[in-house]
Amino acid sequence: MAREKQLEAAAEAEGTPERSYREQLDYLNPIAQPLASRKLTRKLYKCIRKAAKHKQIRRGVKEVQKFINKGEKGITVLAGDTLPIDVYCHIPIMCEDRSLPYAYVPSKSDLGAAAGSKRPTCVIMIKPHEEYQETYDECLEEVGALPLPL
Repeated sequence: MAREKQLEAAAEAEGTPERSYREQLDYLNPIAQPLASRKLTRKLYKCIRKAAKHKQIRRGVKEVQKFINKGEKGITVLAGDTLPIDVYCHIPIMCEDRSLPYAYVPSKSDLGAAAGSKRPTCVIMIKPHEEYQETYDECLEEVGALPLPL
């Protein structure tokens, strides 16, 4: 509880209000399925931070699309609050065609922050690496277990 108040105070000082997971769900796109749970979202952000340290992420629609086409393996994480949807609605289809796991998280600003960027980003691909293999495998298993949309 005290930690939440500290986060709120820090966010107000920065001028950007920190929204909770529940509040972020209000801004989701209709196509944001399968959506990662709160716990899985935290794990994915943790894995993205570790991957960014080792330069093992692909960030942005153009870059992720290019490496999916080249056959690169990894977990694709998409932001559920990106508008217009047309910007990245083809990425999940590409992932399904190549049997790549993907999941949506509620916030593009949190996704960008996890990657170590000040800018929000709508899609990131996490590549496997031996330095954080255990965290990656946990995320891979949980994302793979999410039900795909019809």
